[in-house]
Amino acid sequence: MSRFRVGALLFEGFEMLDLYGPLEMYGMHPDIFTIIPVAQSMAPVRASNGPCTLPEASFEDQGLSYDILLVPGGDGTRREENNPALLTWLAEAGAQAQVITSVCTGSGLLARAGLLDGHAATTNKLGFDEVARLGPETTWQRSARWVVSGNRITSSGVSAGIDMTLAVIEQLAGKEIADEAALWAEYTRQHDADADPFAVR
Repeated sequence: MSRFRVGALLFEGFEMLDLYGPLEMYGMHPDIFTIIPVAQSMAPVRASNGPCTLPEASFEDQGLSYDILLVPGGDGTRREENNPALLTWLAEAGAQAQVITSVCTGSGLLARAGLLDGHAATTNKLGFDEVARLGPETTWQRSARWVVSGNRITSSGVSAGIDMTLAVIEQLAGKEIADEAALWAEYTRQHDADADPFAVR
């Protein structure tokens, strides 16, 4: 089976579960998915909840490409939406990626990088209007746990990224592999991308 390189974007103020929920699912099959945390520099990156994560690659690394991009949300997205270095890296990495994914308000960064123009997407319902303004050329869906639009896959808030990631794993590696990841994590998987009880709250 093919190996897939997961480029996991780090920035100051990312939401931990947005990043580590999906990475835990990919990490259940290290023979299939190689996880590479990427940041603007090689300095430790602090999450909005406090702990730091150490990057293994930076935006400066030429020749590195990723099969899967993972863009978390978090309070830091409000600052990064105006970071030219991050948006340029996203646009360039996204042009080479097989699958582009985001969790929560991370879809706002994809939108600002032009990667959601002409696509459907979703985001955290508590920040929906704030994120939607970043992508006027995007069809934003208020009610969805995750949205698939071509090779762009965006999820709603925080824990929804785990279900989105299991759907990506199933797409790339098969249902058995995705179900094994959920089983080993003792996670009850939501298979319905349209099941969004938080949209009405």
